[in-house]
Amino acid sequence: MYTDSHCHITCDELYSDLEGVLSRMKDVCRVMIVCTSEEEYLRAVPIRSSDPVRFRIAFGFYPGDADEVTEERLAFLEEALKSGNVDVLGEIGLDHHWPEPDRQTQKDLFVRQIRMANDYDLPIAIHMRDASQETLDLLRQEARTPIVFHCFSGSPETMREALKLNSLISFAGPVTFKNARHAPACVQACPADRILTETDAPYMAPVPMRGHRNEPAYVAYTTKKICELKNLPEKDLTSQIGHNFDSLFSRQS
Repeated sequence: MYTDSHCHITCDELYSDLEGVLSRMKDVCRVMIVCTSEEEYLRAVPIRSSDPVRFRIAFGFYPGDADEVTEERLAFLEEALKSGNVDVLGEIGLDHHWPEPDRQTQKDLFVRQIRMANDYDLPIAIHMRDASQETLDLLRQEARTPIVFHCFSGSPETMREALKLNSLISFAGPVTFKNARHAPACVQACPADRILTETDAPYMAPVPMRGHRNEPAYVAYTTKKICELKNLPEKDLTSQIGHNFDSLFSRQS
């Protein structure tokens, strides 16, 4: 049974086919529904309520949306945290690939949300693109709860620094790509007890589904590739990944 530690099944593209998506992911027993807006979060709550063992919710404001995050929206996020329906605060972080939102706006939002996670003792899921050093520095300064580096794409050297931060490293479809730059080396260097698998659906479908809309069922392909790279039996690795995922919540009541 597989683990999808990061998927956006309540985004418009997948939510419009939710019944089909859920029916095809029968072999996925642990699912993190990642919500980057209030609407996505409200869609996720009844899914989580229907099977709280299988489904978890991550909710937070993505760095690319930092210009649009008002005090009112942050108050909504805090009320969601108070409700107990949010298991992880994320995905949050820094993205310097594009010139906007400006770096200070992203940083301010990132720090604000890390501190909220500290207040509510929630793990955080990190988006880190072209901003590795600054992201790691801020996490060293501010984070007090477990960290998941979502869809990790950095170098093995960056991964080693990330692993020092009470973190798990989550790998997605790019580990299956022929042109993957760092992913295979990172998988091989990452201890099995620090690995998570994800789809980031509907984005970045793994081979052999590359070019198609991604969905949680396809996490099997990524998992099989990780098993190949680490020369581990699939049964053993899927069990370990499930344990790694569950460990995020061991501190929560």
